Amino acid sequence: MSDDTTIRYLSLAWIRELTREVGESEALRELATEHEIGVTQIVTGGPEGDVTYHLRVGDGEASFGAGPAEPEDVRMQQDWETAVAVATGDTNAQEAFITGKILLFGDQQALMAAQPVFGALDSIFSAVRERTRYE
Repeated sequence: MSDDTTIRYLSLAWIRELTREVGESEALRELATEHEIGVTQIVTGGPEGDVTYHLRVGDGEASFGAGPAEPEDVRMQQDWETAVAVATGDTNAQEAFITGKILLFGDQQALMAAQPVFGALDSIFSAVRERTRYE
């Protein structure tokens, strides 16, 4: 994808771009030798309706894509406004959890143990964010 092309947040093109970036990430592959987690993210009420995507790491592999994680350790759900605010940095994700704007289901211990994975994922999201439009 060229840098002058923007993709809409949570569109299939956005999911495909993140799928590619995650698949090419040496850092995530390395972390996937030490960590194992499946996270499903559900965003409700967006321009394209509800969107479900996932991140799965383990056994030296990292994947991102449409649909739920299998197996799923953690599920997070939030509305479009919250997702955009967190994605653009207008809202802190921890604050959104604490205030109940992001609902968390499943193994919270697994989520905490996988924090290095989310640190690496954040740099990927940052790179894609520069080519993403939030409308």
